[in-house]
Formats: sequence, structure tokens, C-alpha cells
Amino acid sequence: MAARLPLLLSLLFFSLSLSNGAFNYHSLTLSPLRNPDPVSASSLLSDSLTLDAIAARSSLHLPLAHRDSVFPSDSTPDQTFLRRLERDVYRVGALSGNYHAPSPSSSPNSTAGPRSRSGFSSPVISGLSRGSGEYFTRIGIGSPATFSFMVLDTGSDIIWLQCAPCKHCYTQVDPVYDPRRSRSFSSVPCLSPLCRHLDSAGCDTGRRSCLYEVSYGDGSLTAGDLVTETLSFSNGAHVSGVALGCGHNNQGLFVAASGLLGLGRGPLSFPTQSGGKYGKKFSYCLVDRTSSNSATRSSSAIFGDVAAPRNATWTPMVTNPKLETFYYVEMVGISVGGTRVSGVDLSDLKLDPISGKGGVIIDSGTSVTRFAGPVYAALRDAFKAGVNDGLKLAQGGFSLFDTCYDLTGRKVVKVPTLALHFKGGGTVELPAENYLIPVNTAGTFCFAFAGTESGVSIIGNIQQQGFRVLFDGDGGRVGFVSKGC
Repeated sequence: MAARLPLLLSLLFFSLSLSNGAFNYHSLTLSPLRNPDPVSASSLLSDSLTLDAIAARSSLHLPLAHRDSVFPSDSTPDQTFLRRLERDVYRVGALSGNYHAPSPSSSPNSTAGPRSRSGFSSPVISGLSRGSGEYFTRIGIGSPATFSFMVLDTGSDIIWLQCAPCKHCYTQVDPVYDPRRSRSFSSVPCLSPLCRHLDSAGCDTGRRSCLYEVSYGDGSLTAGDLVTETLSFSNGAHVSGVALGCGHNNQGLFVAASGLLGLGRGPLSFPTQSGGKYGKKFSYCLVDRTSSNSATRSSSAIFGDVAAPRNATWTPMVTNPKLETFYYVEMVGISVGGTRVSGVDLSDLKLDPISGKGGVIIDSGTSVTRFAGPVYAALRDAFKAGVNDGLKLAQGGFSLFDTCYDLTGRKVVKVPTLALHFKGGGTVELPAENYLIPVNTAGTFCFAFAGTESGVSIIGNIQQQGFRVLFDGDGGRVGFVSKGC
């Protein structure tokens, strides 16, 4: 077993900030880490969060695991990380608009159904395709419940899973859900308001039931019946009457999970549909999958009032009238070493409500934070200018990173502090392990941000690690709590 442990170096963040004149630094220790332990299905059904009796009745806790722990491979750490970056490129491309818009069902027994009211088809980004979500949980579907791995994704609204009988189903690790064996299954009529919420809907005229189809930027698709079902969770919690896609035709580059739990802002997302029970409040905290602390900390999602601790730093949600799915926030600056980066033009971070372009999204499925090109360039240059610990630049960069350092033989380094500033006065100070990360087993560490020419900036899950990220739909705000896992 020891032979399989990776030589991948990672960062242990010391809560020590060093000051050099007016410039602030974090001290980091470089330490070899092991591969993440595989996660069993049973561990994702155990409720490790301690809640009092009242909170337990009004809240829902979901243990989460990174996909590399749920579906481990024999790949080297270098190969695994490169695949993660490849998935990230597809994900960001889809979020930035490089996707195929959904098309209506082409069933010979269907007719064109309701279209998006705005005429603008929002992308639904699959947590299962190459542009994937990264975090999985176990959810029970139906009565009696069939438990399956599902992806949680803030970049998607619709909930869907593979259903028998399959016209075309990819291989999944759990038995395929069969609605014929469930007492709580019900079809959705074509004229139902739920059917009209779909960006692209069809109608099976013979059964008078609603059809859905979702296409993805890599050519993958899922299609079938829109139905309602009961979803079950750990400790006996359940939500009944949840509208979801029962996919009989699922084609493309999907992996072994059974489906997707959409956590977006739209009317068919799980937070919206369960809002009567949990108040449209949820949060998640993501643990670094290669962290040495992963044995004592775990990733989780919480729904309900307890999802929002009182010590959170809050910023208002921003609504994009063209894309209702995503969680936009307004950034008002970035600091490096305790000093605002002067080259950041706030207009490059603003959402244009007329075109729907630009702005800043908080996303669970993107790994690496992207900033609009000029913002990233100013941030990168400020960081490089602040590095004075003799860090040796690695020539040529690495994959999508253009600023990397050869830390071979180093045990402790100093790096400038980095903080993100949000409207309303909220400041999120990142631990150094969230922005200088190992990328191979040769001792190369990279500045974990990248630029994008699409205009939209995305705060990814590497930068979110260790924070509890809070989404208060009723209150219209997003929050952050450090050391929240």
C-alpha cells in the first residue's frame, strides 16, 4: 500500500502571517502527502455532523466526497491532476457560453413544449461529463429508496438520474433506478407549471406526460420523462414531490454516478423545490482532497437555518436576468500582501445586466479560479512582485498556469497574503495553500489562478477549500466562514 502513496507535495498552511514592513506574508511548510483514501458508499450515508434535536428536524446534512476518492484510479498523481485541469477547461468553457443550447425532444410522439420565457437558454453544466462537478454524495430515490451516487452542482438547476427501462444508459456503480418499483413515482402532465419551468420541454401526446432533454457542451445529453419522486437522505430525512428528470436516454462522456442534484437558483433546483422545508438556505464546506487534515475534516453540505452560522462574512447576491441559475456576487477589489492591487479595474468584474456578460460567479464545480484577463494579469504581477523569499520561477508554466515555482528541496517558504473583497465590506483572506498549489511530483508549485477572455470571472473550489460557503436564497446573499469544515 505504501508503494502507492504519491510523492505529490502539498501545502500545510501555518496560521502565521509575517510582516515585512507594510507587506504581509504567510509562512508555509511544504510536506509530502498521500493519495486520498477511497470513500465507501456507507460513509456517505453516515451523519458525522452533530445537531441538536430541533435543528436535526429542520435541517439536512449531506456528507460529500471528491470524485477522486469516490472513484479512485491507478493513475499517478501527475496524471490525476492533469485530468482535473482538463475537466476544468471544459467546465469553464461551458460556463462561459461555449455550449450547445438545449433542443426540444425529438420523440416521434412528442410536440414542442414550453420554451424559456426570456428566450435565452441557460446552460446546464453536467456534474458527470468532462466539464464536471467534483463532489458526490449518496441520495435515495423512490419508495422504497434506491440509494445512488449523485453529483452536487451549483451550476445546474435540474435534478436528473438514469431510469429503467434504458434506451441508452452508461455504466454506473449502483443499480439503475426503476420507477415501476416505487410507490411515490408520478409523471408530470404536459400542462403542469413544472413542465413550463424547463428551458426545453416536450410532450408525449399518448401519455400526456412532460418530456425533458438536456444537452451539454461536450455533446453529451440526457432525455426522458419529467417526474416527481421522494428523495431520502441520512438519518431518515426525506423530501417528497421533487420534480426530476427520469433519463431513459443518456449518452456521452459521463462517469459512474447515477445522476445530478442541481443546486442552482432556478425553479427546478433542489434548494428552490425544498425551500418550504429548508428556507432556500444551504452551505457546503470542501476539504482539500490531498490534505493531510482530510482524515480529521470532512466535506459536507447543509440545508436549513443551521447552514448559515452567525459569524459569516456576507455579500449580496447579484441577479443576472439572462442566466438565473448561477450565484453571482460583486467583487470590489483584491489585496496582495495587505495592499489593494491598483491595476484591478472594477469594471472588468461587473455584471452587465443588459447583455448578461461579465460578473463573478461562485461555483462548486470549477476547480481553478478564473478572472477576466486584465484582472488576472494585475493580480499575478502583484503576487510575483511581492515574492522575495528567493523562490525560483519554473520556466514555461504548467498547463493553464503561467506562474509556477521550482520548490525542489525547500521545506518552508514565505508568500504574500491574498484577500478578496466583496460588496458590503466582506473580505475573504485565503490561506496560502489555496493559491500556491503542487502540480506534479517534481516539486513544482503554481499560482492557482488563471485568466479568461470570456469576461465572466469564476471563484473555484480550490480557493473555496476550508471555507463554509453559504447561500441564502431568501435573504439574497452569499457568505463565507473560514475553517468551516
